[in-house]
Amino acid sequence: MEFVREARRSYALVERNFNLIKRYIGWEIVFLVYTVVNTLTIAFIGVNPAGGGGGDRVLYLVVGALLWGFLSVLFHEVAESVQWERWEGTIEYSFMAPMKRLSYLGGVCLYAATYGAVRTVVVMLAVVSLFKLDLGSANLGAALAVLLLSSLSFIGVGLMAAVLPLLSPEKGSQAAHILEAAILLVSGVYYEVDVLPSWLQPLSRLSPATYTLRAARAALLHNASLRDIGGDLILLFAIGVVLIPLGLKVFNWGELHAMRTGKLKRSG
Repeated sequence: MEFVREARRSYALVERNFNLIKRYIGWEIVFLVYTVVNTLTIAFIGVNPAGGGGGDRVLYLVVGALLWGFLSVLFHEVAESVQWERWEGTIEYSFMAPMKRLSYLGGVCLYAATYGAVRTVVVMLAVVSLFKLDLGSANLGAALAVLLLSSLSFIGVGLMAAVLPLLSPEKGSQAAHILEAAILLVSGVYYEVDVLPSWLQPLSRLSPATYTLRAARAALLHNASLRDIGGDLILLFAIGVVLIPLGLKVFNWGELHAMRTGKLKRSG
């Protein structure tokens, strides 16, 4: 019964966050339109102006744009959860509520994954309406496995980043955005990591997005099987297994620090 009670509390948080979308529906439409246009713009870069060919290049770029769109939303929503509570003036109510912190963060992660999936589907429909993408040789099952395991690893990274606004109300959110930008730069979202300067390439190995994109492109462009991309899948799973409990521990430490130093309610 305890599990059911906590699961309901997590779902209540998901429902609350979707109601927040309704409150800011105007801005939500603006951000969605921008994401759709941005993805289409990136896809047009791969089109051969002479006509003929370019399909694989377009698919390469579209896969990068869609996956990064999903993973960045996942990271952003988890990492910014504390800042959202501050903006809404609910941080004290949420953190003092009779609810386990694991249930609270579980609700945040569930909302982030659902919200990111819905946005990605909308963007994908817009792309498919303009481009004839050939998925005849794609291994969609393997790509789905990549997406699920990469979600675990990005939730772990997001939980680690969520502590930043607790440590510094003024600069924590900015630091989370810088971390997100750094992951975008080194992970090969729109290019192979081999083109990066030699001193940047080692950083790509620290990003779970690198393994996500490599495995997803292998599955969607080259029909790679689960066995073919098994190494990347194991790495993504291992990153999630390590970072999620570590992120929860770091978040709890950051929350105690914020309460002790009076930073919990302070606005940036």
